[in-house]
Amino acid sequence: MGISESANRPTVTPRIITDDPAGVADFLRRVLGAEGEAVGDRPVELRLGDSLVLVSDGGGVHTTTPAFLLVQVEDTDAAFARAVEAGATAEESPTDMPWGDRRATVRDKWGNTWQLTTSRS
Repeated sequence: MGISESANRPTVTPRIITDDPAGVADFLRRVLGAEGEAVGDRPVELRLGDSLVLVSDGGGVHTTTPAFLLVQVEDTDAAFARAVEAGATAEESPTDMPWGDRRATVRDKWGNTWQLTTSRS
């Protein structure tokens, strides 16, 4: 048994199930610069750098499932400020970590937690 590879998708793709896919997608566009739009009844496919995040309502099969995602950003402080401006709650203000990263954590209004980090090493 092996892992299937697709030309356009990473091996693991997070999928956020929410009652408001358009709102979560808009949040990701505003805060993290995600790119992608809804196409028909399919989940919204959002590109974040070299990653893909799917956002949908679960199609009546899956229940709301918030996520905890660590996202590498160019500027932790700027991403944190955009997230708070977009309605997220600060859980961890931007802080320099002992291993060299700068990190902050926010929770969006849909219950998803976003750990924003900039590698300093």
